[in-house]
Amino acid sequence: MINPQTVDFLKELIDNNDREWFQTRKADYDKARENVIDFTGKLIKQIQKIDLTIDEHLDPKKCVMRIYRDIRFSKNKAPYKNNFGISIPTIGSKLGGVEYYFHLTPGASFIAGGYWMPEAEHLKAIRQEIDYNAHDLKLIIDDPEFVKLFGNFREQDRLKTVPKGYDADNENIDLLKLKSFIVSHKIKDKDLFKADAVDYVAEVCTKLYPLTVFLRNAIA
Repeated sequence: MINPQTVDFLKELIDNNDREWFQTRKADYDKARENVIDFTGKLIKQIQKIDLTIDEHLDPKKCVMRIYRDIRFSKNKAPYKNNFGISIPTIGSKLGGVEYYFHLTPGASFIAGGYWMPEAEHLKAIRQEIDYNAHDLKLIIDDPEFVKLFGNFREQDRLKTVPKGYDADNENIDLLKLKSFIVSHKIKDKDLFKADAVDYVAEVCTKLYPLTVFLRNAIA
């Protein structure tokens, strides 16, 4: 479970996002991060039961993203993120790519999966897989239970023009125009505080698994 104190720390960080305050609360941050790492370790073990390709040696510490923001090229100079991000890769141990992603932030936590903004080579491969096997993808994303949990897969960032190599009248052009291939499901704070929170999040991941397989096979 996620400790309520972990979310309380993030709430305070949102209101006090500066280095001086953070240093005085470093012990609270360390405790919150350890809670998230512990949650991540348990979540990885549960997801491994669903997705056998997850690296058995995956280090939960390395899956928890840094809380420090890169502000060099940002107008927002707040030094810290107001969340804990957890990336669980499905290919090797490098974060990103086809992954399960858990985002912890007060009042707006979610579990997500898929591939966010694939690199050019992978994007080309995924579009080719959609062109060849759109039926398989549609069976996943148009399943009523999938739509109920994650919404309309097609309603995410898309090209305004037709991607190179495809025709505007392609019956799957709405899918071929996608720049990312992700879905997410919101989770209430109170559900994360329950003893079975890991099981709850892992159960959502079982619904993400078919999409993960489709994308992973596309770039294999």
